[in-house]
Amino acid sequence: MTAAIRSGTNPGVLRLQNLPTRAVVRVTVAAVVLLAVLSTFLDTASRTAVNPFNFFGFFTIQCNLLAAAVLLIVAVLHLRSVAEPEWVVPVRAAVTTYMFVVGVVYNLLLAGLPGGVDLAWSNWVMHVAFPIYAVLDWLVTADRRRLSYRVLRLILIYPLVWVVVVLVRGATDGWVPYPFLDPASGYASVLLYVLLIAATCTGFGALLILASRHVAPLADLFGRVRRGRS
Repeated sequence: MTAAIRSGTNPGVLRLQNLPTRAVVRVTVAAVVLLAVLSTFLDTASRTAVNPFNFFGFFTIQCNLLAAAVLLIVAVLHLRSVAEPEWVVPVRAAVTTYMFVVGVVYNLLLAGLPGGVDLAWSNWVMHVAFPIYAVLDWLVTADRRRLSYRVLRLILIYPLVWVVVVLVRGATDGWVPYPFLDPASGYASVLLYVLLIAATCTGFGALLILASRHVAPLADLFGRVRRGRS
């Protein structure tokens, strides 16, 4: 994987301008996301017994936790003025893709269905606000670098493993996190949704990599405009 990542790198050190403000924003966002997950867990536990394997088995919960953790890691590295390890930007691309999928799948397939997150603010944070922020963080901030398209394979590993685990659990203990993955609706239907979600992951992941290679971060563009006016 290291060789694949290196093949898409540019020489030089990542730009670290405006790090304090950027890092504070990332820490704040990550803290709100973690609070939303914790509040959802406590709210659910206050009404019924919670099976941790079920609660933390949801793609939404896992992706929000992963993306928040990555934000915190990046923020700490920047606050300490430590150069990012090579794996950071590819992993950022991965969790950004996952959060985009969370937002799209929820708002197209799950919004309004029973059995979702009962806390309205937590639901909004995890399914709307954070997915939007994750994409903007990738597009706006200048601390990303050129990636190889081989990173796309890294992006797809986690969703594929998650789907396999869910299908195995659905066939063994009957737990299914989302109705469109319920084998009771027919495996053909399940396969169709899995393929659609995989295509979404692949397509959006490829777009993020394309942006890293050919689209300047918006922070750079804004900086050029300001310098041109001065």
